[in-house]
Amino acid sequence: MTRIFSALVIGLIFGAGIALSGMANPAKVLNFFDVAGSWDPSLAFVMGGALVVTAIGYTFVLKRKAPVFDRLFHLPTRRDIDRPLLAGSAVFGIGWGITGFCPGGAIPALGLGYSDAWVFVGSMVAGIALARLARHTMAARAAGKAV
Repeated sequence: MTRIFSALVIGLIFGAGIALSGMANPAKVLNFFDVAGSWDPSLAFVMGGALVVTAIGYTFVLKRKAPVFDRLFHLPTRRDIDRPLLAGSAVFGIGWGITGFCPGGAIPALGLGYSDAWVFVGSMVAGIALARLARHTMAARAAGKAV
């Protein structure tokens, strides 16, 4: 129960930060990408502030032997840059640039009443499902199994 409550509090803090900074507003995000027009640099400051807080947090947290609610830290072990990473990054960036939403900003935007966020989140869930299905199908074909 403590683990769920902690996740709830952390999610509320994150969502409040996204909402207060205006990053749940797709127009504000799209203005960041509009360098030749109505450029708004505030997204860079929000991201920079988040990086500073994260770097400080990781410095203290990773000195512990284990996280508070788990047996061990689940950190990425792969360091290579492969095709799925590049493709996923490209799709993420294109989607963010077209819609003004990223997953972190779209979820709080649901609660703020942005109707476009519902379309984005639904499309995101469908895209995740399709990507998993495609990956499963390709893995099955590579293993020589009928799909």
